[in-house]
Amino acid sequence: RAGMTKKRRNNGRSKKGRGHTPIIRCTNCARCVPKDKAIKRFQVRNIVEAGCQRDMRDASVFESYTLPKLYMKLQYCCSCAIHSRVVRVRSAEKRRDREPPPRFRGPRPDGKAAPGAAGQAKKP
Repeated sequence: RAGMTKKRRNNGRSKKGRGHTPIIRCTNCARCVPKDKAIKRFQVRNIVEAGCQRDMRDASVFESYTLPKLYMKLQYCCSCAIHSRVVRVRSAEKRRDREPPPRFRGPRPDGKAAPGAAGQAKKP
């Protein structure tokens, strides 16, 4: 006898052998979400905004002082992650693809623009 169809092979969680996982609160809406089900992203930002950095460099006594960064771990529920476009809805065929999406990190060392970078000409 066939059981119910499964949408995902991991049922939307990364729990596997554990019976229970602690809950966390969504960064956006404060919904209770199991820790293994939450969509987690690290956001790395400068503590000082870009406009003030030059002023601080000019006023600083130290010649080469690197400003510290702000590391924030954002944990979203599924609804907020989809709504704020952290993750996208994918078709049943594309959900089987377990490869992470390509990461773009600015200009390449050889001077050419990275694929998908701003200012790239569209293909006809």
